[in-house]
Order: sequence, then structure tokens, then C-alpha cells
Amino acid sequence: MSRFFQQGSDSETETSSEEDVPQRAPVAAFTFSDEEEDTKRVVRSAKEKRYEELHNLIKQIRNYRKIKDMSSMLSSFEDLMRAYTKAIPVINKEENGVTPRFYVRCLVEVEDFINEMWEDREGRKNMSKNSSKSLTSLRQKLRKYNKDFEDDLAKFRENPDQGDEEEEEEKEAQPDSDDDDDEEEDPKMTFRKDGSESSAGASKFAKKAVTDDDDESDDSDWDSDPESSSESSDPEDKNLTLREKFLKRTTDKEEEEKKEKKDKKDRRDKEKKQRKDDEEGEWETVRGSGAIPSEKPKMFAKDAEIDLNLVVKKLNEIVAARGKKRTDRREQIKLLHELWNVADAHNLGPAIAIKIKFAIVSSVFDYNPKFSEAMKPEYWAKLLDNIDECVEQLLATPEIMVGEQVLEENEILDKAPYKVRGCILTIVERLDEEFIKLLKECDPHSNEYVERLKDEKRVSHIIDKVQEYLERQGVSSELCRIYLRKIEHVYYKFDPEVLKQKEGELPPDTVTSVQVMEKLCKFVYAKDATDRLRTRAILSHIYHHALHDNWFQARDLILMSHLQEAIQHSDPPTQILYNRTMAHLGLCAFRHANIKDAHNCLVDLMMTGKVKELLAQGLLPQRQHERSKEQEKIEKQRQMPFHMHINLELLECVYLVSAMLIEIPYMAAHEFDARRRMISKTFYQQLRSSERQSLVGPPESMREHIVAASKAMRNGNWSACKNFVINPKMNAKVWDLFHQAEKVQEMLSRLIQEEALRTYLFTYSHVYDSISMATLAEMFELSRPIVHSIISKMIINEELKASLDDPTQTVVMHRSEPSRLQSLALQLTDKVHNFVDSNERIFEMKQGNFFNRGGGGQGFRGRENFGRQGQDWGRRRERGERAY
Repeated sequence: MSRFFQQGSDSETETSSEEDVPQRAPVAAFTFSDEEEDTKRVVRSAKEKRYEELHNLIKQIRNYRKIKDMSSMLSSFEDLMRAYTKAIPVINKEENGVTPRFYVRCLVEVEDFINEMWEDREGRKNMSKNSSKSLTSLRQKLRKYNKDFEDDLAKFRENPDQGDEEEEEEKEAQPDSDDDDDEEEDPKMTFRKDGSESSAGASKFAKKAVTDDDDESDDSDWDSDPESSSESSDPEDKNLTLREKFLKRTTDKEEEEKKEKKDKKDRRDKEKKQRKDDEEGEWETVRGSGAIPSEKPKMFAKDAEIDLNLVVKKLNEIVAARGKKRTDRREQIKLLHELWNVADAHNLGPAIAIKIKFAIVSSVFDYNPKFSEAMKPEYWAKLLDNIDECVEQLLATPEIMVGEQVLEENEILDKAPYKVRGCILTIVERLDEEFIKLLKECDPHSNEYVERLKDEKRVSHIIDKVQEYLERQGVSSELCRIYLRKIEHVYYKFDPEVLKQKEGELPPDTVTSVQVMEKLCKFVYAKDATDRLRTRAILSHIYHHALHDNWFQARDLILMSHLQEAIQHSDPPTQILYNRTMAHLGLCAFRHANIKDAHNCLVDLMMTGKVKELLAQGLLPQRQHERSKEQEKIEKQRQMPFHMHINLELLECVYLVSAMLIEIPYMAAHEFDARRRMISKTFYQQLRSSERQSLVGPPESMREHIVAASKAMRNGNWSACKNFVINPKMNAKVWDLFHQAEKVQEMLSRLIQEEALRTYLFTYSHVYDSISMATLAEMFELSRPIVHSIISKMIINEELKASLDDPTQTVVMHRSEPSRLQSLALQLTDKVHNFVDSNERIFEMKQGNFFNRGGGGQGFRGRENFGRQGQDWGRRRERGERAY
């Protein structure tokens, strides 16, 4: 029976009953005491319970982070998210919905740790498959989860060293053994839901309790020795009730501990307040769980005399920390801005202001450590402002010379003419690249893309200013680079004033984009010493001409440049620009009714089946297994922004229509020709796939419309062909995308009529003895001169065996062509002859007759030309066969 229920009996009974119980070992007695301690009830609020659970889970995450146990860290983070979800009602009630700072600190620590692990490629390669998978899952969940705490995370990162009041209160409420955060915990220690340690931790603390002989262990082990406890009890305890006797009473030691904790907290608050009031700054408290911040460099002493040398020294000191491991990049940008304000307030001159601005721009560029990712929008805005101010100051101060050739020891910052080391051209080129990255990061169908695209006006304005500045300097190599940047912002944009000037609506001296491109490109052609800039300038010039229907200028320029012969040796971005140029050149040729030229321009793109990749407008998902992750990352960086894309359906439709207008008359003319060649492989594939279908319904897609139009043209039904190609559905998808779409449709309708007439004559000429041109003109709704011209060309090119009778306006067929049966017989004869010839060659190779082994002059034609070497080989083979 437990002693707890034997307190009412006399001492003799207690002594006699306890003498029968065997003595326990000290460890067992300590364990029994712990069990009795756990039975004490402590009334805690809901906030304390939830916060204790969060603190325990955060401790687990920190332990797993130290040993890089990613799978356990993932499960603990999921438990932490669930625990915080349970604590939300308490936080909304007690904290007015404000996220606890210790929780935000944990999210920041986990995010920094995951980013560090993710950037460490070598470390990820050495990870196990389970750890790597857990790291990926944890990264995705954390990025998604942190979106709800973006404001809290941003505020915390601005001042990460501020004390966590709630966290400190929780620490004080916990036992002294858990009070020290800096003490390393056992990574193998696990925690139960109620916050108590598992068996591993309990055995550790049990062992410690056995060896300690302090007063605290004596108080806790009140039941270890019944005799001593009964003897040492006061006489007054006998008069106490059972409840009063076993209530925990506050001892003098506990009161001293509480007082000491209170003094410690007051001292900490006083130090925090003193640190805020001190202008010079003091040592900052380093927390064990977070990263060690670097010491913030002091700007200037209060009594320091600000001069140029002092500012330059401070600038070099700040810039020297660039790229170091513990450098706070945000703080570095703030210090540089502060230094610029100091230099401006003391009127130290424009040269030092320009030098500091260059350092600020470089720091903003460095804020994003990943080169492949775009910078944040707020830093992009800062970058635009700083570069704009820098260029404005350079234009306003012509006596400043800025260049990379100026060494730091040769800089002149105090008097004119000033010399500053730097390169404004490199900064603008990097700015343009960052702008392209920002556009690629955005969803092209969102308002964010439109907002980012509005910044192109500012970027182009900055390029114009730098162009004006470099034109003052007169360095041709730098001018070529800035001109090319200007060209790349102009070449793909359609200017309606160009067509108005062609039609005479604008005066000839009006400056349009064509004149601007002409001026810039000709300068690059003449002054550039590198092939790459000249090649890109030529391709952009051709693209711009083709975009504005200057077909002959674009065609002559590409023929004179001979780019088709050497473009495969260029870098991938230049090859992409070449593909885009050829695509627009094909569209321009189609608008000018040059069908063969349009087909030739587009055939190399369309035959591959990878138009999307060749134009850098996306990656094909079915080819993901063919490329590695590194290759895929590189190809994504080469992609074009969405506003520069070419409509792929328009491109394919133009190619298929051009192939139809060329291929269908050719097929009709060479129907029974065994040596008929294939002009367009893609077009043939579409026709064959349609023929394989057992049931062909009404056309729905663009390809089906073209196939149906081809079949109608094959039968000479031009009106059905036209209706399949030109209809409201096709207009909305394709033809309305052209400028002046009505003219394109009229041109296309006329071409369909002419090619349908040629196809009809090829197909049905053997049926007629003669046919009236008036009848043909009426059938195909063409004028008689056009019909006369088409038939005359066919007769001259020997495509049609006929002659014209001008008095009667008829076409007389000569009937020299074989009939269908005769054509099939001739075709069969050719095939049998080829089969017999190949069979004879195979037989002679097996028998070896072509090495003059008997048989005289029969056998393979030209066998006497093999020479002495062939005869020797034949003899060796003959000897081998005999031996066998």
C-alpha cells in the first residue's frame, strides 16, 4: 500500500509496514520521485500550451538542421505547420493576429538553410536519394507556406537582431536546464507531444541526478528514505491537513532564483534601451540559432572633418567587403546611399558622386547572387533610378571622362578634367539583360507582364542617353555596341508610318524606324571589327525590312551577306535571330505572292518539327528526356520574351498553303512518273494521315482545312478550295493577323484560281481534243488574258502538249501523251527492269563472276575496271573456297 494513503496511521504502524518493504536502489528511488513529480497538476493557459508545443518542434528542427537530416526535418516542419494552425485561434485572441517573432525567426532560419543547401550543388550530389527528395519537397512546401508570411519575413529581415520578447518569456518560464539556447543538444534526443524528453534523455538526466548531492536533489527525493523523512519532519507538520502537507511550498532558494531572473531581465532591457540611445553603436548580441551578422561599419566620427580623401577611403572600405561571405548586401547598399548623401551635402564634386553611383549600381546588381534568376522588382526600380541619375550627371558634366582604361591610381576626382574608372556601357548592357530576365520570370498572360513591359520605355530612354554620351566620346567600338542595343529594341517593332509613307500619306522626309535602322546598321557595317555584331546587325536589318514589306531590299541584303553558308558556326543567340529573320522573310514573300520564295524560306524551319525550339519560344515537353537539367536551364535562358514571339500557327499555315500551291499542280503533272520527287515532306505527311483515316469529317483545325482545300484543288474545284482556306474561322485564326488582311486574301484567292486551272489542265488534258479559253475563263472566273498567259507558259515550258489557235481562241491538244493504261505499263516496265538489274548484281556478287571467274563477258557491267587488286582478292577467295 502506498505511503500516501498511510499518513493518518500512527508512527509505529508506518514503521512496521515499511520495514517489510525491501530497500530500493537510489536510481529506482529517483525514478519513483520523478513519477510523483509528474502527478502534480499545473494549470496553464491555452497560449502556454500551444507555444510550448511550437518551441519543442522548433528545437527539433534546429537539431535536425545541425546534422542535416532532411527527412526528419521535413516531417518536423509539417508538424510545426499543423501546430501553428492549431495555435491560430489563440494568436488571434491573445496577440491580435500578430505572428510570434520566434516563429518568424524559425521560418527565416529554415529558408536560409534550404537556400544554402540548394545552391550547394556538390553537397546535393553527395546526398542520398531520400535526403535529396526530402530537400526538394521541403523547399517547395516552404516557398508555398512563406507566401502567407511575406510581410512578417520582410520586417524580420530588416531587423533580425531585435529581441524576441515572447521567446524570452517562454525561456524564463522553462526550467534552467532548457534556458541556455547556445548549449548544443543531443541530436538523437526526441520529444513527446507534451514536451517531455524520451527515454534517451530521461536516462541521461537520471544518471546526472544520482551523482549530484545538492539541496535540490534532496528536496525532490523526499521519499528515498522513510525513516529519515519521518525523523526530520517538524512537530508542526502533524497538525497540518493532508492537502496542506503535500502542497509544494516556496522555499527561500526559489524566491532567490525568481529575484535573480527578474534582475537579469531588467538588466537586459536596460542594455537594449542603452543600445538604441547610443549613436555610436555597441556590440550586438549574437544568438546561437541565427547567422552571425557582420559588424556594421561606422560611417564617420562626430568630430571628423569630411573631405574627399576621407570619403574615398570610406568608399573603398565599403566596396572591399563586396562578395565576402558574411557581408549584408542590403546594408551595403544603404551605406553607399548614405555616403552619397554625405558627399552631396559637402559638395565634394561630381566625380566622387559618379564613382559612388557606380558602386551603388554594382551593389544592386550583386544583391541577387543567382545569375540565372531575375532580381526583385523593388531593386529593379532602384537600379533604374540610380542608372538614370548617373547618366544624367554624365551628360550634365562633359568634363568627366569615364572609362575602363582609367586606373584607380590615375583617377582625378578633385579638379577638372575629371577621370573616373568605370564603364557606363557595361552597366547599360547588364541593365538590358536584367530587363529581359524580368520579362521571362513573369507570366506573359498576366497584368504583371504588362507592368514590367512598361519599363522598356525607360530602358530605351537610358540607352538613348548613353548613345548621346558615347557619341561625344567618339570611340567607334563602344558606339557599335550601344547602336546594337538600340537596334535590338527597334528591329521587331512594326511602324505603321512606314506603310503610310509608301502610300504617300506622309512626306518623304519623315523619319521612320526604317531610316533609323538604316543609319544604325550602316555604321555597324562600316566600323565594327567583330563578325558577331555585324551579323546581328544584318539579320536585324533584314527582319525590319521584311516586317514592313520591303521584300526586294530584304532579299538582296540576305543574298549579298551570304549568311546561309556560315550561320551554323555562329553562337546560339545569333542562330535564333537568323531563324526568326527567315520566318519573317517567308511571310513577307508570301504577302508579295512569291510562293516559291516563301516556301524556300520556311522549309528548313518546318521540316524539323521543332519550330518552337528553333525560334526560342518554348521547349517541347516530349524531348525532356533528351536533354540534361543543365542543358534545359541554358535553353530556358535563351528563350525570347513573349511580346517578341512569332505566331506559330500563322507560320505553319503560310507554309502549308505555299506547299499546296506548289505541290498539287506538280503531282497532277507527274502522276505516272516513277521518279517523281517530294517537294514538301511535311505537306505529304498531312495528306497521308488524312488518307489513312477511315472516316473524314468536316475540317476543324487549320491543318484539316488545308488538307481539304488540297483535295478540292486536286479535282479542279477552285471555289471549294478557296472556301476551305478563306472563311471566318481561318480568318480569325490566321489571316486577320496580317496587316492589310483584305489584300492578302485577294492575292491568295487569285493564286488559288490560277493554280487550280493549271491542275485541271494537267489532270484532264488527255480527255480533250480542244478546249475553248473562254470556257476556261468562265470556269475559273479569270480574265481571258490571264488564261492565255497561263496556257502559253505551260506550252513554252513543255508542261502541256498543246498549241494555241488564236482565231478561234482554243487550245488544241496534241494527244501525244500516253493513255492511263500505257502510262501504267511503262511504269511497270521501268520497275521490272530495275528489279532485274539489282537481282543480277546480287547474284554476281555471290558467285564472284565479276572477278573474271569464268563466264566470259557476261555479268556485272564494268567489272574489268576493278583492276589487279580485285583479281588478287578473287583468287584468294577462290583458294579459300577450294580448301573449304
